[in-house]
Amino acid sequence: MKIVFLDAATVGDTSLAPIARLGELICYDRSMPAEARERVGDCDVLIVNKVRVDSDLLDAAPALKLICEAATGVNNIDVEACEKRGIPVRNVAGYSTDSVVQETFMHLLSLLGKAPYFDGAVKSGAYSRSGLFTDVSHPFIEITGKTLGIIGMGTIGQKVASVASAFGMRVIYFSTSGTGHCKDYPCVDLDTLLAESDVVSIHAPLNARTQGLLKMAELRKMKPSAFLINMGRGGIVDEADLAAAVDEGVIAGAALDVFTVEPLPLDHPFLQVKHPERFRFTPHTAWASVEARERLVAIIADNIAKGW
Repeated sequence: MKIVFLDAATVGDTSLAPIARLGELICYDRSMPAEARERVGDCDVLIVNKVRVDSDLLDAAPALKLICEAATGVNNIDVEACEKRGIPVRNVAGYSTDSVVQETFMHLLSLLGKAPYFDGAVKSGAYSRSGLFTDVSHPFIEITGKTLGIIGMGTIGQKVASVASAFGMRVIYFSTSGTGHCKDYPCVDLDTLLAESDVVSIHAPLNARTQGLLKMAELRKMKPSAFLINMGRGGIVDEADLAAAVDEGVIAGAALDVFTVEPLPLDHPFLQVKHPERFRFTPHTAWASVEARERLVAIIADNIAKGW
């Protein structure tokens, strides 16, 4: 059995031994469309993370029997075209929940706690030269007693809610599907969530209901002291509007791990802001803890071992 991984660089240095034990594994760091078509000619199993799998690629892979998505979302795969050819598509769900939740609170605590400023004050020597035992020039706020509004109360959203509750936060949520399945926390409409939340945290998929969900009109409904975190998908928030809203003080700050175009273009509004200290960014890495990537590989191997 020949297994081809078209964008193996996306899992970094994680061992692929569990997959390699199942057959002949051929890995490519990344594959442009023309390269991908050349590389799948005789493969039985195809593994992709962000490589687009369309009819052209499927036509170039006559021996293909199984496609394994090295992620949860399969929006890069033409599932209908695969079904017509009788090729099953298997994704990996739940492997990155703990990783994403941890990164959510890393951003939240950094924003509220002004971590980069205080770290810089010590490292630059400014604290040493100040003559004072403390620096209260950049006041930070406590999260206890604040309201966290979660957009998308799936597995990740519910775990974020649980951690927030442990911090003493009040939790409310907006169901992007229109059905509030989670009964542990109040389900509210979007306007209520935006108006009442001190922190809005997005953990929803990108689909017809969430595309462009938050534009300037919605951001203006938030408190000027509020923060926005997007750990869901780029495209849920209008990025140009968000850059302007934070720069203009419509809201206090924002943190993002996901972007509409990845990697982020060099001329993107986020890289041109006047107040970069109000932002926190990570390059779509919230899913990628060491343990999460190991779980990902193990589940891919299990998906292949199940056959087709």
